[in-house]
Amino acid sequence: MQNVLIVGAGSGGTIILNLLLNLDFMKVKAIIDKDEQAPGLLIAKEKGIAYGTDWKEFMVDDIDIVFDVTGDDAVFNALLASVQPSTLLIPGSVANLLVGLLNENDRFIRSMQTQMDRQRLIFNSIDEGMIGIDRHGTIDFINESACMMLEVSDSYALGKPIHTIIPESNLPKVFKTGKPELNIELVLPNGLEIVSSRYPLLTAEGEAFGAFAVFKDVSEVVQLAEEITDLKSIKTMLEAIIHSSDDAISVVDEKGNGIMVNPAYTRITGLTEDEVIGKPATVDINEGESIHMKVLQTQQPVRGVNMRIGEDNRDVIVNVAPIIVDKQMKGSIGVIHDITEMRSLMKELDWARQIIRKLEATYSFSDIRGTSMNISIAIDQAEIAAKTVIPVMLRGEPGTGKELFANAIHSGSERKAHKFIRLNCSAIDPSIMERELFGEAQHESLKNRRIGLLEEAADGTLFLDEVTDLPISTQTKLLDYLQETSIPLSPEEMTGTKKARIIVATSKNLEKAINDGTFNMELYYFLNRLSIQIPPLRTRKSDIPAIAKHLLVKLNQEFGMNVETLTEEALDSLQQYDWPGNVRELENVLSRAMIYMKPGTTKIHDTDIKRSLSTNGEKTGEPVLPEKSTLASIMDEYERSVLEKALEEHDGNKSLTANRLGISLRSLYYKLEKYKLI
Repeated sequence: MQNVLIVGAGSGGTIILNLLLNLDFMKVKAIIDKDEQAPGLLIAKEKGIAYGTDWKEFMVDDIDIVFDVTGDDAVFNALLASVQPSTLLIPGSVANLLVGLLNENDRFIRSMQTQMDRQRLIFNSIDEGMIGIDRHGTIDFINESACMMLEVSDSYALGKPIHTIIPESNLPKVFKTGKPELNIELVLPNGLEIVSSRYPLLTAEGEAFGAFAVFKDVSEVVQLAEEITDLKSIKTMLEAIIHSSDDAISVVDEKGNGIMVNPAYTRITGLTEDEVIGKPATVDINEGESIHMKVLQTQQPVRGVNMRIGEDNRDVIVNVAPIIVDKQMKGSIGVIHDITEMRSLMKELDWARQIIRKLEATYSFSDIRGTSMNISIAIDQAEIAAKTVIPVMLRGEPGTGKELFANAIHSGSERKAHKFIRLNCSAIDPSIMERELFGEAQHESLKNRRIGLLEEAADGTLFLDEVTDLPISTQTKLLDYLQETSIPLSPEEMTGTKKARIIVATSKNLEKAINDGTFNMELYYFLNRLSIQIPPLRTRKSDIPAIAKHLLVKLNQEFGMNVETLTEEALDSLQQYDWPGNVRELENVLSRAMIYMKPGTTKIHDTDIKRSLSTNGEKTGEPVLPEKSTLASIMDEYERSVLEKALEEHDGNKSLTANRLGISLRSLYYKLEKYKLI
């Protein structure tokens, strides 16, 4: 060990200090500099090395080498006169040369180390295992992949004979023969199956100095081969499942040409495999566009499409999904469900539902939408009326919802389990009005006797709409019925007390009718004991958003659509209109707007509303409804005219017509049959 004294702690002295600190055979005893803040002194202080400002204090007998890096000749001469004969004094010029050489050596070592680290990184990043031996058969290098496959660490394997790690290794033989061995199968001690290639290591003169092997784990390859065998079995099973399905299945490639169909497909469409395989996807369609082609274009699944296919024009529901492999479109698969036999049953079910809706009082107070003061007062009065049995008079303009209030009163009363019967007095011939209400003469035989609505609604509610149109004679008899505390309705009930609850409605001026002598004053006072004024829509425009949302649910069911809401602009347009036809007119405008909507949209826009309002035939000051007409008849007539116009625009093509109207093909066929348009 050589003891070193460094005189001068500037940049040169600091470099020598750092270099000597990395050498095991030299020890820095002290470093000197007049500047106490010299960088070398600061390092010495941090490393625990002696330091000072006067070199004489540290000039002792055990100093072997003195570095003078001050650059001061006076300092060098003083040092030369003071050092022992056995001490080596190195002047600044030599020290600087030494520093340069040491720096160059350090850069070379770092470069070599960088190259070695890079080679080691590449060596260890290879998936294949690599292992090498020297001329004595001892392992002198191994990479991480080999360690993982052999389940050993590199520190354990290095220096071990190759047969200790791989008993069956032929590397010593390859070293001796100098001939490589390629793609040799081998089982490692841990049971791992590998394929190995072995090569001799030769000098430039061709002399062998070792050998190395490159080997790859083929367990995954063997497993993959087994999986391929399993996939073939699965493919066979899937084909059997597809061919046994009652639903028709067709598959097309990325160009839309058929590549597979099952027997159910040929049965439903009437087309053979030869007529479909290799042909465009449109070959089986009678009406509409190819769903396969749509899916290939959009790369999105399409479900629940109603179509007619095959020679027999069978009604089917089609679901088609894209086939995507490695993010690339490879084709599409379609499943076709035949609903021809179900169609008639669905039609009968729809009719049954309509009949049930007509027979039942389906509305309650929750169906009356709005929170404005006028409607809230009317609702409060109606809820009170539901708890009584006295007659109720509903007054308001046409379309304000008087029938809805009558339904709600009945549904909220103790009579809700019994019948709710509506009679539009303006739609019945006055000559038969009395018979409609009271039936045939009570003394006639029961067998042939026709009962009236008052008797039919016993224990229930009879709603007389537009009561001002009752003939005077019928008004008088109705007054007698209401004034009697008990009226016999049949011979068996001469002592009975069953009476119908009466609710009447009018949109006309009753007081004027009394003055004109067309309405019985006493009947008026009897009916007017509980009078509810239904406010017009123009006085409660703040309720329009809630009413419109409620009406959308109803219209979606009627039209087979899925409209979710209206835009803010559309609602603004609705609230700026005065609504002479009230809620009924609002419903008509919304229904027209839904018809005008673009296919696939779920929001009613301002343009749809304005177009609907511009075609609105209802004008302020004119009757909202034609005489002797009902809402249902008006809606039916309008719907029929829309269907006829849409069919004409699309030359009778049902699919295009359904898309234009935004309804399903099944709903279109149902409506066409309803109006006898097919």
